[in-house]
Amino acid sequence: MVTISYPHCLPFVLVQLRSVRVLRLVAPSAYGHGWAMPTQAQPAPPVRQFAQRLSATPRGARLARRLARYHLDGWGIMYDSELNATAEAIVAELAANAVTHGRVPGRDFELRLTLHPHTLRIEISDTLTERRPPQELELPYPEGESGRGLVIVAALAKEWGVVGRNVGKTVWAEVTPPGC
Repeated sequence: MVTISYPHCLPFVLVQLRSVRVLRLVAPSAYGHGWAMPTQAQPAPPVRQFAQRLSATPRGARLARRLARYHLDGWGIMYDSELNATAEAIVAELAANAVTHGRVPGRDFELRLTLHPHTLRIEISDTLTERRPPQELELPYPEGESGRGLVIVAALAKEWGVVGRNVGKTVWAEVTPPGC
């Protein structure tokens, strides 16, 4: 709770609740005991976003995964929650693909997280236009050492896809929090 006072004004208290910001005007009551607290509700911002460009290296992919967990925790999606673990796995796979298959020397990739009220959208953008993920995924050979990344993303995400950009592409996945 934050109290803000201005000279010649009554103090205001701003209280952040789950999804609603409540502005309370705090003033002494007319009877001299207690406080009068009329409440005026304002909707909270519906969308939270984070975007960061990272080096197209294994270190950059690892940092993308850690930044995603950190920012989701800051938005109230706890580290040990199912949604945070799912987002971490998706970011890890998409960032690894961007570093391995979408790397252009000297160019970065971008991580973007967008939290809507009922959906988390994860986007990884790289600068290589020529290599796009396949539209139809095939299960990899059991003995194969690669080819499972997008299969994992497809299994964890509600939806996923690829969007072209002026330079490069964006691979995105959307996850629905449990209970929505």
